[in-house]
Amino acid sequence: MADLFGGSSSEEPEAGAALPRRGAAIGHKAGTQPLADRLRPQHLGDVRGQEHLLGPEGTLTRMLESGHLSSLILWGGPGCGKTTIAQLLAAQAGLFYTKISAVFSGVADLKKAFEEARRKAEATGRGTLLFVDEIHRFNRAQQDGFLPYVERGTVVLVGATTENPSFALNSALLSRCQVLVLHRLDDEALEQLLCRAEGEIGRTLPLTKEGRASLRAMADGDGRYLLNMVEQLLSLTKADTQPLTPEALARFLARRPVLYDKDRDEHYNLISALHKSLRGSDPDAALYWFARMLEGGEDPRYIARRLVRFASEDIGEADPTSLPLAQAGATAYERLGSPEGEVALAQVVVHLAVASKSNAVYKAYNQARALAKQTGSLMPPAHIRNAPTALMKELGYNKGYEYDHDYEDGVSGQNYFPEGMERVTLYEPVDRGFEKRIRERLDMLTQKRASRQS
Repeated sequence: MADLFGGSSSEEPEAGAALPRRGAAIGHKAGTQPLADRLRPQHLGDVRGQEHLLGPEGTLTRMLESGHLSSLILWGGPGCGKTTIAQLLAAQAGLFYTKISAVFSGVADLKKAFEEARRKAEATGRGTLLFVDEIHRFNRAQQDGFLPYVERGTVVLVGATTENPSFALNSALLSRCQVLVLHRLDDEALEQLLCRAEGEIGRTLPLTKEGRASLRAMADGDGRYLLNMVEQLLSLTKADTQPLTPEALARFLARRPVLYDKDRDEHYNLISALHKSLRGSDPDAALYWFARMLEGGEDPRYIARRLVRFASEDIGEADPTSLPLAQAGATAYERLGSPEGEVALAQVVVHLAVASKSNAVYKAYNQARALAKQTGSLMPPAHIRNAPTALMKELGYNKGYEYDHDYEDGVSGQNYFPEGMERVTLYEPVDRGFEKRIRERLDMLTQKRASRQS
C-alpha cells in the first residue's frame, strides 16, 4: 500500500493516527529521503497555495466540518499538492488510505483494492479513501468499474488528474464526484516553501534577491520541482558560495519545461487566449500567447492556419488587407522555415490585433448557410439563369436580364433572390474601418432597388 508520503510501504497508516514527524524517514535511510518528502505537510492547515479549498471557508474545510467526505476529482498541474491533500484528507476523516496509480495498475489491482476496502469496512466499520493518481489514464470502461463501489460507499474515491476532467473522464464518473481545481503555486506560496526548505536544511540558499525570484520563476508553480532544484543547488554549491544572480543560477539549473501538450487541454486554452487577445485588439497579449505556443513546441503551421481563419472571422471587410497578409505570412513561414519564418507570423499577429474588427462577414455566412438549408431547392429567377441552348431561351431563361454595366453607378437594381422569396439582409457591415465605406455603398444600393419598386 502507499504510505502517507506517496512512497511504497507494506503497511498503510492507521486512520486518524498521528502522522510521522517532519524529517522522519519512511522507507528511506536518513539523509537520502528527498527534500520534497521531508517537507510534505503534516496537516491540511500546512498546505499552501490552495486556500480556496483549505482556508476557513474552503470547500474541503466545510466538507470535513459537515462530517461527510464526498468522492472527489482533484484537477491541477504537477507539484500543486494533489497527493498530499488526499493523504491528509484520509487521516482527517478517519479513513483507511489506499493509493494506486493508473500508470501501473489495471483491473485486477482495482478489484483487489475494492475487495480489501469492503473487508476492512466489515471488520472495523471504517471506510477507505482510494486515491487514484493519473486517473485520466484509465480508459472509459475501466472508469465505469468505479461506479458501483462509489455508489455503495465501498470507497471514497479521490482521483488526481492533470487533464481537463470534461475531456478525460466519462460523464457517469463525473456525475458521482465533485471536481475541485487546484491552483498552481503562486509566488508567495513558493517563497514560503523555500523558507521551510531552508529551515529543514539549516542553511540559507546562496542566492541574491533577484536570484531567489528567478528560482521561483523557474519552478513555474510546481512545488516539487522547486524543492528538487533546491537539492540540486545544494549539491552543486558550497556553504561559502557567493550569492548567485539569475544569470549564474541559470548555469546551475534548468528551468522547468513549459506545460504544453499539442493535443490536450493546454493546447486549446492557449489558442483560445491568442484568438481572444487578437479580437480584443491587444497586440502585446497576442504576441505573448503566440510566443507561449511556440515555446511549448506548437507547430507554427497550425498557428498560421488559425491566423488566416481569424482574418476572415473577426476582421473581414473592416480591413480587407488582413486576409492576404495572413496568407502571405503562412507562405513566408513555409518558404523560410524556423526560426526566420516565425517573424513573419509575428507581423501577422500584430497586424490582426491592431486592425479594425468586424464579424459581419462571418455572421452573414452563417445566416446564409442556415437560410440555404431552410429554403431548399428554390430556383434562381429566370432572368439570371444561364441559357446556353435554344430550348432554354424558349423557356425564358435569361429573358429580361439587365446588364449592370449599362446603368448609372453600374447597378441595375434587379432582384437576384428566388421568385416568391422575400429579400433578406444578411451582411450588415459595421461603422469601423473599410466597412464604414461599404455601409455607405450598400445604403445607396438599397435606395436604387427601392426606386425600381416604387
